[in-house]
Amino acid sequence: MYGRESIVLQRDVSVVQIPDGTQSNLPKGHIVTLFQSLGGNYTVTTEYGHMVRIDGEDADALGKEPPFLSHLETGEEAEAVEKNAWEVMKTVFDPEIPVNIVDLGLVYLCRVTPLPEGGNAVNIIMTLTAPGCGMGPVLQHDVEAGVKGLPGVARVNVEVVFDPPWSRDMMSEVAKLELGMF
Repeated sequence: MYGRESIVLQRDVSVVQIPDGTQSNLPKGHIVTLFQSLGGNYTVTTEYGHMVRIDGEDADALGKEPPFLSHLETGEEAEAVEKNAWEVMKTVFDPEIPVNIVDLGLVYLCRVTPLPEGGNAVNIIMTLTAPGCGMGPVLQHDVEAGVKGLPGVARVNVEVVFDPPWSRDMMSEVAKLELGMF
């Protein structure tokens, strides 16, 4: 969702500055303008013109409801966990680009391995659109936290690599269409 809705923060909230990834806080009563709400997170601009991201778990500070994934597979076997991991990763967005990281071509691998002690280990290899992206650790954390919360997941490892380097050719047709690249 895109918009230019002005919102008065209902409580103090932790934010991540875009594009450098620096964490800071905005006080209750601060006015922000909603830029986009995709993947359950919110990209807003502050009264001072800074672009920041507010996590979905802090949606109440904006007067919004936290996101909920309702279309996940049932079961904890490796196949269901892998499908659900991909669905979760499709809810992770670069806060400056209105396309999820899967359609952007940032996820190179998602491997689910059953563990002898029960549950599954999920190994994900991904990249960033640019090696110096300050939001990289934030995106990595979003993937790890989202997948870790799935039923049947015991361990998650998200590795960010830069070889092969990302290019626009890795984007899905949906992403290219969304970004007007056709």
